[in-house]
Amino acid sequence: MKLEAITKTIDLGDGRTITLETGRLARQADGAVLLTCGKTMILATVVSAKTAREGVDFLPLSVDYQEKFASVGRVPGSFLRREGRLSDYEVLICRIVDRALRPLFPGDYHAETQVMIQLISSDENVMPDSLVGLAASAAITITDIPFEGPISEVRVARVNGEFVINPYRDQLAEADIDFIVAGTAHDINMVEGEADGVSEQDMLEALKVAHNAIKQQCQAQLEFCDQLGGRPEPRVYDHEKNDPEMKERMMNELYQKLYDIAKIPAGKAERSEAFENVYNTFVEGLEEEYMAEFGDAVKRYFSKVKKKAVRNMVLETRGRLDGRKLDEVRQIWTEINVLPTPHGSALFTRGETQSLTTVTLGSKLDEQLLDSPNLQGYNKFMLHYNFPAFSTGEVRPNRGPGRREIGHGNLAMRGLKKMLPEDVGYTIRVVSDILESNGSSSMATVCAGSMALMDAGIKMRAGLSGIAMGMISDEETGKYAILSDILGDEDHLGDMDFKVVGNDTGIYACQMDMKVNGLSYEVLEEALLQAKAGRTHVLREMEKTIVQPNEDLKPHAPRLVKFTVEKDKIGAIIGSGGKVIQDLQAKTGTTITIEEVDGKGVVEILSSNKDGLEMAKRMIDGICEEPEIGKVYEGEVKSIMDFGAFIEFLPGKQGLLHISEISWKRLENMEGVLEEGEMVKVKLLEIDQKTGKFRLSRKVLLEKPEDYVEPQKRERPAGGGNRDRNDRGGRDRNDRGGRDRNRGGGNHRGGQPRGDRGERGERRENRGSNNDNDSVG
Repeated sequence: MKLEAITKTIDLGDGRTITLETGRLARQADGAVLLTCGKTMILATVVSAKTAREGVDFLPLSVDYQEKFASVGRVPGSFLRREGRLSDYEVLICRIVDRALRPLFPGDYHAETQVMIQLISSDENVMPDSLVGLAASAAITITDIPFEGPISEVRVARVNGEFVINPYRDQLAEADIDFIVAGTAHDINMVEGEADGVSEQDMLEALKVAHNAIKQQCQAQLEFCDQLGGRPEPRVYDHEKNDPEMKERMMNELYQKLYDIAKIPAGKAERSEAFENVYNTFVEGLEEEYMAEFGDAVKRYFSKVKKKAVRNMVLETRGRLDGRKLDEVRQIWTEINVLPTPHGSALFTRGETQSLTTVTLGSKLDEQLLDSPNLQGYNKFMLHYNFPAFSTGEVRPNRGPGRREIGHGNLAMRGLKKMLPEDVGYTIRVVSDILESNGSSSMATVCAGSMALMDAGIKMRAGLSGIAMGMISDEETGKYAILSDILGDEDHLGDMDFKVVGNDTGIYACQMDMKVNGLSYEVLEEALLQAKAGRTHVLREMEKTIVQPNEDLKPHAPRLVKFTVEKDKIGAIIGSGGKVIQDLQAKTGTTITIEEVDGKGVVEILSSNKDGLEMAKRMIDGICEEPEIGKVYEGEVKSIMDFGAFIEFLPGKQGLLHISEISWKRLENMEGVLEEGEMVKVKLLEIDQKTGKFRLSRKVLLEKPEDYVEPQKRERPAGGGNRDRNDRGGRDRNDRGGRDRNRGGGNHRGGQPRGDRGERGERRENRGSNNDNDSVG
C-alpha cells in the first residue's frame, strides 16, 4: 500500500521553494511534517501528553534539534561512531525554536510536550536554522494541541546593501546584518543575531522585511491545514484546580499590600522577604485541608496578584522596584588585572550583578575542533559563561553548562568577536564566571569580556558594552514603560527582554524575546534608542578603568611569532615522523605549528620565554636557509673523528671541519681539541658539486700568527714523472713505505703480496706521523 502524502509549496519569490508534507512519515506522532528546500529535508514531530503530571504548574516543553551525519554522507567521528549529545550549535537552534513557540501555548496548559526536529538530508548551501521554526510550527498547527500560532522563523541578511530572506550560506560572508527573526502573522516575538555596527533604523528595517516573509509562511500553514480538512479544534484539557472565590479574595486582600511593598525601593533579598511574609501571613489563616487541595492554586493566585501590583506600580508611578528612573542604569564599578596569573582579567559589577572574566591565550593546537554535519573546521575564539547556584543564593547541583548558559555565552561571543583584530594569531578563550546575578548577567559578560581582552593586550577595534531592556505594558489602557538595565524581577514580571550589544558605532549583536502581542515598531524604535543611550553610559563608565588595549601582553603571557616559509621546506621543518619539529620544541620550550596555506608554509611559534622564542625562530630560519659559501656560521660539534670533526652549522646540515682547518698550529691529533656539543664558529669554504658535502674552516676566522710559515708546495715534474711529496712527509709517490706502485706487475697490488700485513701496519704508522697543516685530507 502506497502512503499518500499531502503537500503545500511556498514560493520564496526568487526561484526557490519550500515544500511542507505530511501523512507519509512518523504517523504515530501527534503531528509530523517533512520540510524540503533544495536538497535539505527536515522532519519535525510533536507529541503532547493527554494529561498533566501532578503538581506541575508550568509548561514542560522540550525542543530537540539534531543533525544526522547521514544527511551529509558522513560517518560520525566519535569513538562510538554514532550521534551523541547535542552540540552547542544544535542547542542554540533548539533555543531559537523554543523561544518562538513557548509564549504561544496557553498559560494553563501543563501537559508534557516534546518537539523533535531532525535534519535528515542536507544541502551544503542551505542553512537549516532558518527553516526549523517553520517545520516545528507546521507540525503543531495541524494537531489539536492548544497553540496560538502558527509562527515562522526566517533569516534576514543584508548582502551588498540588499535585504535577502534565507540567504545561501556563501552569501553570509558578505552580509553586514544576520538576524534570525520569529513571529506570528501579527507580531514579532523573537530576534537573535549579529551585525557590523549598524544603526537602530537599519535594524528596524531588517525586522520589517523579515516579518513580511513570516506573514506569508504563516498563511501557507493555515492553507496547509485547509488541505487536511481544516485546522482541528483544540483538545479539551483541565490542568489546574481553581477556586474563583479564593482568587477574588486574594486580589482584594493582598493587592494593596504588595503594591505598597513594590513602591518602597529595596534590594533583591529584602524585597523578596517582604513579599514572602505577606504570603505566609495569608496562608497561616487557611485550613490545612484547603491547602492540601488548593495549595498550588493559592501559590498561582499570589503570583498573579504580585505581578499585577508591581506592573501597575511601574505604570502609574513611573518608578521602579529599586527606586530608579525608567531609563536609569544601576551603579557600575569596574576593575582590571584583578588576578595575577591569567593572561587578562576584569571584574564588572553593576548593581547586584557581577562577572569575573578571564582571558587565556593559546596556540593553534588549542583551537576548538568543530565536527558536526553542517559545521566543520576549527574555532579560534571561545567564550564560556558559567552561572553557579550561589550567584542567586540558591542550592543546586553543578552538572555542567545548560542550554541557558550556552545561549548567554553565545550572545556575548557574537558581539566580542566583532571587535577582534582580523589576524589576532592567538587562540583565545574568555571565561565569564557570574558571582552575583540580579538581571542581565549576559550583558555583564560582554562588558567584563571587553575589558579583560584589553587588559590582555589584544588590540581590540573598540570597547564594547551591552544592556538589557524591558517593557511593561497594559493592552487595555495603552500604557507602557520601557525599562533600562532590568532587574531579575522586572524580567520575570515584564513583557519583553531585549538585549543589545554595541558601542558608539552601532549595534553588533542582539537578542529579543516578547511575551505579549502587539508591540508596534514605534515602541520598538523607542526601546532601541533608549538602549543606545544606556549602553553608551555603560561604556563611558568602563572607560574610567580602561580606554585602549594595553600596549603589551602580560610578562607571563605567551608571545607569538608568525611567518611564512617556502612550501618545499615544510617537510624539512617537520622531519621524518615529526622528529625535527619535536626536537625543536623540546630544545626551545616552545609550541610550534606549521600548515600549508595558499602554497606557502605558515609557521607559528608560541612561548612565554622570549629567548626560547628567538632560538626557535633562528633554528627554523636555519633549516630553511640555503648554505652560502664564504658565510660564517655558529655550529654544534656533533661527532669527533681522527681526521677532524663534523659540525652542524645549520639545522639538519653538517660539514667536515678537517683537523688541518681547526688551527694555524699543527695538530698531532684531535684529543682535547673539541668536545661534542661544543659551539664553534666556522666558515663554509666549499660545497662539493657532486656529493653536496660541505667543507668548513675554523682557522680562517682566527688571527694568523706573525711567525707562521706557509708550507711550500712543489710543482709536478713535466712529463708526469716521479715527484717529491713534501705534503706526504717527503716520500716519493712511487715509494709509499717501500711499496712499488707498478700496477701491472702481477696479481698483487703495487708489487706487495696481500699477505704482508706487517709492512702495511708500518706504512700506516708512517703516514700517521706525517700530518702536515697544508693537507686538506
